[in-house]
Amino acid sequence: MGRRAQDNPRQVPSKVCGCARCMEVYPPGEEYKDRRRRRDCIGAWQARYRDPSGKQKAKNFPIADGGKKAAEAFLDDVRSRVRSRQYGDPKRGEITVAQWWEMWWASQPDRAVTTRNRKLSNWRVHIEPRWGKWRLCDLEYIELQAWLTRDVKGYHTRKKVAELLDQMLRAAVKDGRRIPVNPAADLEVGEAPKKHPDELRPPSWDQVALIIEQLPAYYRPFVVFLQHTGMRWGEATALRWESVDLEANHLKVKEVLSEDDGRLFRKAAPKSAAGFRTVPVLPASADAVRAMVERWRPPRSVTPIGQDPYNLHAEELVFRGPQGGVLTRHNFRRVWVPAIQAAGLARQVRNPETGRMEWWPRVHDLRHVFATRLKDLGVPEKDAQAVLGHERGSKVTWLYQHAPEDVADRVRLVMAPEAAGVRTLRAVAG
Repeated sequence: MGRRAQDNPRQVPSKVCGCARCMEVYPPGEEYKDRRRRRDCIGAWQARYRDPSGKQKAKNFPIADGGKKAAEAFLDDVRSRVRSRQYGDPKRGEITVAQWWEMWWASQPDRAVTTRNRKLSNWRVHIEPRWGKWRLCDLEYIELQAWLTRDVKGYHTRKKVAELLDQMLRAAVKDGRRIPVNPAADLEVGEAPKKHPDELRPPSWDQVALIIEQLPAYYRPFVVFLQHTGMRWGEATALRWESVDLEANHLKVKEVLSEDDGRLFRKAAPKSAAGFRTVPVLPASADAVRAMVERWRPPRSVTPIGQDPYNLHAEELVFRGPQGGVLTRHNFRRVWVPAIQAAGLARQVRNPETGRMEWWPRVHDLRHVFATRLKDLGVPEKDAQAVLGHERGSKVTWLYQHAPEDVADRVRLVMAPEAAGVRTLRAVAG
């Protein structure tokens, strides 16, 4: 390591100073003729240092900002941070948030298409319009928190936007300490909207039967299948004939259909690792599968997803649209809403997250109907989770395994057995 400079910090000549040294460096002329002679120099003090890579850098401190003392304090701080490997070049944090996004996003590993699209949407809709032109080093916690609370609507949206911003800025701290701290590390997103269990209650088994009666005949097997298997929409519409074994009375969930910016694509993995599972095929769901297989005659082969996941190979699917193509949510909604209305069950409820009006019951509620049925029949919770493809300790499974009315009945039986028709011994005064 070379010798430390003896004149560090040093005072640099100024074009507006009239001391002897500055007059020598910048002699009087047409440009500097109005300078007054002075004894003391008013030039800024320059602190010179080397970063961890050995590159020499410098920073000037005007007299008004502390001059020599400020430069010496700065040098002491920089030398300490370089020795402790905590040094960060301030200029690296002067790029804009938009520039950092491009660098950070290009470095991210491959994600599921739905995850990637959600992050891109959160960036384009929420973060970029507000913060894209800001410099990284100018971001402050209180401004980010005020924006998140005031301008980003919906608990789940705020949560995902805050997560994305936190990931971006955490990486900026790690990347040569572009910024010293992450101002988005502790952003508050508020509390999730609360719902009473009654609002989460799915239709009953008999109510689903009423809906099925109102559906066009072609769609009835599909709804019966959802009711008796509890499979997710993307799992059921992606089911291929090769994955069904009617002799063994079960089927395998091996892939799903998902959506990418309005386009359906095949996805090799279900929602989670628990999604890879074996589902029992009951007599009603077996009849539904047979009805569709007899109509469309799908082959037992399964075309690999390969390089083109958008090639869906609908000819291999068990459940399809009336024209033989993939069954989509949009088209099915056209028959579902009239059916629940005709059954006298439909009601519109406001989504507290988005503020939009939605129809109840939803097609997804058929999955919850199946979960409730498992509970009513006494199927153990861990077995219900395995069939439904839930991670262990799933909140959804717990909700239907522990209905509020059941809990209330058990407590009442213990605390007021007379009301439940249970005779007990009572003490009688003699």
